[in-house]
Amino acid sequence: MSKIDGKGFAALAKETERYPQEQLLKVKGKGKNLQIAVPNEVSYQEKRVSLSPSAVGILVANGHELLVEQGAGSSAFYDDNEYAESGARIVYDQKEIFESDLIVKVEPPTLEEINLMKPGAKVFSALQVATSDADYFEALNKKKVTALGYELLEDKAEGLPIVNAMSEIAGSLVIPIAAEFLSNAKGGKGIILGGITGVSPTTVVILGAGTVAEFAARAALGLGAEVKIYDNEVYKLRRIRHKLNQSVFTSVIDSNSLSQSLLTADVLIGALRPEKGSARCVVTEEMVASMKPGSVVIDVAIDQGGCIETSETTTHDHPVFSKYEIIHYCVPNIASRAARTSTTALSNILTPILLKLADTGGVDDMMQQYSWFSKGIYAYKGSTTHLGISRKFNLPFKDLSLLMAAHF
Repeated sequence: MSKIDGKGFAALAKETERYPQEQLLKVKGKGKNLQIAVPNEVSYQEKRVSLSPSAVGILVANGHELLVEQGAGSSAFYDDNEYAESGARIVYDQKEIFESDLIVKVEPPTLEEINLMKPGAKVFSALQVATSDADYFEALNKKKVTALGYELLEDKAEGLPIVNAMSEIAGSLVIPIAAEFLSNAKGGKGIILGGITGVSPTTVVILGAGTVAEFAARAALGLGAEVKIYDNEVYKLRRIRHKLNQSVFTSVIDSNSLSQSLLTADVLIGALRPEKGSARCVVTEEMVASMKPGSVVIDVAIDQGGCIETSETTTHDHPVFSKYEIIHYCVPNIASRAARTSTTALSNILTPILLKLADTGGVDDMMQQYSWFSKGIYAYKGSTTHLGISRKFNLPFKDLSLLMAAHF
């Protein structure tokens, strides 16, 4: 082996300086870092928060800036330290929160909160058409806010992910609620929801055959109750029988049949999906008056006006009232009763959407590329882009696809 002297190494090193050097090529992507604000919910008895600390941690790890208002998660038992440890910056000034580029809420922003937003801001929140008015949408449009409503947001399978998640929670909660108010301790008739050996099972009548009905029926059947489900769509009745994987009584909504069922019902659950922004009222005051004293009525559709004529909005502090000796539970936003579970479910849906939003390049690019996302947009840069809202509140309507084409 030949010996290479120091001069040889020096010459070789000098020669290799002229060789092309390999380097990583910087590729320009469309992704962008987001500034996301999580405000404190000010709506009455709203205990949920839009993003959990773990969701915040995922977003921060992906390079996004998270601003969380002081105490935003306290009602769901998340303290500020958890958010701070996940990488969020705790903000003590409400004005600073609402000056962010993207605001992610649970309840719709109030008029005061809209006034704090900077022009052109983006806000994700519930829509709640039944409790909104024209002033709300006009305020959004005046600030040229782009607003996404959870009730309108679809997934790739054309489902409603947030609506379905909150419906699952509400459906799981209504049977324990009914059991609570059937007990003597809460002024009920003193019966167990379900059945035991030698005692006839309780009867639960459910209006609607959607997600709330499915989960309520599962819980009731698991306790041994007799379940009857009514809906006007036969395909929904067929589908819920298949999902429950057992025979339950199903029927289209017929006044005579429904009236007969209510005569023996211990629990009536109103879970009809709203049509054209408001729920259908299918149970009359006379039907309620004919029910057994001490029975329980739970109107889950009260958020949209209710589907039982005797329903009146109640609160979590005072959840029930009695009419014709029938206990009525008509609390809007039942999912807020399980604030921590609801927050986790909401975060699980919003986090991937926010990550995809950033990778795509922002809200405008996201709308351009994904129709399931653009269907959730009801206000865009000064225009109302949802035809149903436009008609309900007599607001000028502009087609979102045409507006997007003009902006791109």
